[in-house]
Amino acid sequence: MSISRRRFLGAAGLSALALVGKSHADVLGGGSRRDAPAQATPGTRLAVVIDQKKCLEKEGCDACVTACHRSHNVPRLTERAHDVKWIWKQRFEDAFPEEAAAYVNETLKGKPVLLLCNHCDNPPCVRVCPTQATWKREDGIVMMDWHRCIGCRYCVAACPYGSRSFNWVDPRPYIAELNPGFPTRTKGVVEKCNLCEERLAEGKLPLCVEACPEQALAFGNLNDPGSEVRRLLRSGFAIQRKPELGTRPEVYYIV
Repeated sequence: MSISRRRFLGAAGLSALALVGKSHADVLGGGSRRDAPAQATPGTRLAVVIDQKKCLEKEGCDACVTACHRSHNVPRLTERAHDVKWIWKQRFEDAFPEEAAAYVNETLKGKPVLLLCNHCDNPPCVRVCPTQATWKREDGIVMMDWHRCIGCRYCVAACPYGSRSFNWVDPRPYIAELNPGFPTRTKGVVEKCNLCEERLAEGKLPLCVEACPEQALAFGNLNDPGSEVRRLLRSGFAIQRKPELGTRPEVYYIV
């Protein structure tokens, strides 16, 4: 059976692209992040609960930030406009403008609050991504596939929490201690907290939870009434960031 030169070259080109794509993924971390081992069990809704009072007990502590950024090869850039962050701290009034009323607890005013991706149940970032580079797992973790990201930054604009960072420059020269076990990113892609999905696949806790010396962070299944996160939410008054937007954030703060 004969085949035209055009059809032959087209088929060969597609095969070459497939091989290049596979090689690129293998170099950056053993395959696409979408295909990484995932314990995304249906009926599970993972969440983080932060006890703000405990978080403030050790002034100036940033153990969770340091552990997260070191493990995930988050660069430390000199220009603030190019800042890349997965987890960070911000003043209570800025993080919770709707809560900064005259009657708010005085102990919270001006104090730092730990922030990260809220892994929303209704994530606007997922809806606007044109390449499906960001998606939500069955257990609620909002993921990123850096191979698919084209740097359009629609997700950055859609996220109301400032939880996504764009790599304006090549981040790799700004990584102090490279972790060879986690892929680095490149200029022109977006990145954010992945709730340590690579650790969850091994039955471990997110690093921010494990690294906190005050045990101010808890992680677990909201759909399990006996979980630690549910126990904490029953124990005190909890708030979320901008719940009025309908994103249904799954990071809670006990205040």
